[in-house]
Amino acid sequence: MLGERAPKEKPKAATPKSRQGPTDEAQMAAAAALARLEQKPKPWLPSSQDAIKSQVKKELMAEAAASERGHSTDHTGSVSAVEEETAGLSVSGIYFICPLTGATVRKDQKEAHIKEAILLHFSRDPVAASIMEIQTFNRDREKVKLGVETIAKYLDNIHLHPEEEKYRKIKLQNKVFQERINCLEGTHEFFQAIGFEKEMLPVPGQETTEEYYVLKEEVLTKLEDLKDYKEHLLSSEPVKAQLDRQLCVFKPSPQAAQFELPHDFYNLTAEELKREQRLRTEAVEKASMLRTKAMREREEQREMRKYNYTLLRVRFPDGYILQGTFYAREPVSVLYRFVREALKDDWMPFELVAPGGLKLTEENVAFNECGLVPSALLTFAWDAAVMADIKASGEEQKGSPLKPELLSAVQILS
Repeated sequence: MLGERAPKEKPKAATPKSRQGPTDEAQMAAAAALARLEQKPKPWLPSSQDAIKSQVKKELMAEAAASERGHSTDHTGSVSAVEEETAGLSVSGIYFICPLTGATVRKDQKEAHIKEAILLHFSRDPVAASIMEIQTFNRDREKVKLGVETIAKYLDNIHLHPEEEKYRKIKLQNKVFQERINCLEGTHEFFQAIGFEKEMLPVPGQETTEEYYVLKEEVLTKLEDLKDYKEHLLSSEPVKAQLDRQLCVFKPSPQAAQFELPHDFYNLTAEELKREQRLRTEAVEKASMLRTKAMREREEQREMRKYNYTLLRVRFPDGYILQGTFYAREPVSVLYRFVREALKDDWMPFELVAPGGLKLTEENVAFNECGLVPSALLTFAWDAAVMADIKASGEEQKGSPLKPELLSAVQILS
């Protein structure tokens, strides 16, 4: 059974209460700030993604249920162990959402889960599954590009010259095939899925035979399918899990700036992390008087590269805290979008202030470039000009700026 955490259910949206709309002046003031916001990019989805997701999810759920019946005792023990391990942490770990199944899985289970989801789909659509395997299981993108282009050339020759028998045969020991295609996981599955089969054929002028891929005769009546397979192969991208933001809302707390992070957040092993912390503690006083500004900046840059993720909290005027998990190299604009999606009045412009009072105005800068790693507490503030206009119009901001459905799941920060 795949180790996975059950996907979080989103609370149903509360029915909005009728309230007076913003004034024309407030709308105009907001427009300038909103201009910087770009549309949220759509994640890549493979061809026939909905069908793939539905079927794979059914198969995984059935397999999980069967496994659960046989290992319920072990599973309970493992859950208890995880709870004990993560007790006292600000977040239990790094999680990802699989685009094929919708399941939320731990960072260390992500690749195995995606691989199993793809392999399970072979029984339903071997062509789509083999393409996902080629694009996802091979890490060297240059090799994948070269291999895919070579396969596309084979298929182009067949499509353009269907009467030429030589184009319908591929020698497996051919140097090009060995160097560009055989080395990639999933390529043999792709050839067999689109209609090739292995045959031992005689070598001209010799008494030996060699192994070939030979296109089945019936495929020649479906040449347009070959063209579609080629286009799908060329346009596909790796199946990538989406980072789970693990959105949380906390009540006002004096511990808002205190963070205890799991090892998942660091680009170091647990042993390396302990050693780094010990050495840093021993050296900080002795080195602080000797380092130049340039040396300190270089050291800070090295520190920033140690973090893959960051846990960010945003404190609102009423003291409530919004928390989310981000990649350390994501731009500040992602945080602005995250906060805006949590607001009741998402049309109103606002500012985010970093520790030390620095306003985050450069939204293209990455978190690790502005010191917001591996964690940080930021402050939320409405745009002053818009708030002045709203106040002048007789309107008032009542209650929390956060959406009611988020407040209904508020937690206590411990």
